[in-house]
Amino acid sequence: MIDLSGRVALVTGSSRGIGKASAIRLAQAGADVVVNYVTAQAAATEVAEQITAIGRRAIVVKADVSEEDDVRSMVDHIGETLGQLDIVVSSAATGGFRPLLGATTRNFEAAMRTNVLALIYLVQAALPLLERGPHRGKVVAISSHGSHMALPMYGLIGGSKAALESIVRHMTLEIGDRGVNINTVKAGLVDTDSTRRIPYADKLFEAQVDHTMVGARKLTAEDVADAVVFLSSPLADMIQGETLTVDGGAAVHP
Repeated sequence: MIDLSGRVALVTGSSRGIGKASAIRLAQAGADVVVNYVTAQAAATEVAEQITAIGRRAIVVKADVSEEDDVRSMVDHIGETLGQLDIVVSSAATGGFRPLLGATTRNFEAAMRTNVLALIYLVQAALPLLERGPHRGKVVAISSHGSHMALPMYGLIGGSKAALESIVRHMTLEIGDRGVNINTVKAGLVDTDSTRRIPYADKLFEAQVDHTMVGARKLTAEDVADAVVFLSSPLADMIQGETLTVDGGAAVHP
């Protein structure tokens, strides 16, 4: 079993969905967790309560990760409150489901700032803490199939996820030799509050049954979170700049 005892993890966008599942899984593996949110305070507090019930420390921090000042203030607070930061999971995402032909500059900038630039802000702010610890620091970014395939009304999000995966590869060149691993988990279609709002979501979920190759089992946020925990552990010390796909085999065939 993976043991992350003595480590502190920050999970952005952890009030719901994959972020929430990752925060809880990291706590179950022994880590103390910083639960980040921007609007859903009640949901974030509930996640923190679940973590403390496991026996781990949890603090809730409101911060808009698309804003550099917010990110730096959050990381400073973590350093002052918990004294360390060993794992950063960049899960917060936005973009809205709309056609590219109707997208505005504001829509584009919002998607890129939250889904891509936030990771850069996080690494810049957290690096002094990540490289300080006795273990290799870990950064895990959450991507999706929209990074490599076209999905209805998903152009801005998909484009930002493709950029995110590229940024992770390039960031490896800068932080890999400083004691930090950075990787991506590319999640297949998971039933969350966000994915239920995708246009034609019902058809996408129906098609998923035929595409996955794990029997009748459906992909869950916890399945994705398990990969996050693995990449956050010493078992993944030699995995660097990679994208790990968790989709039940759906992406290996058309």
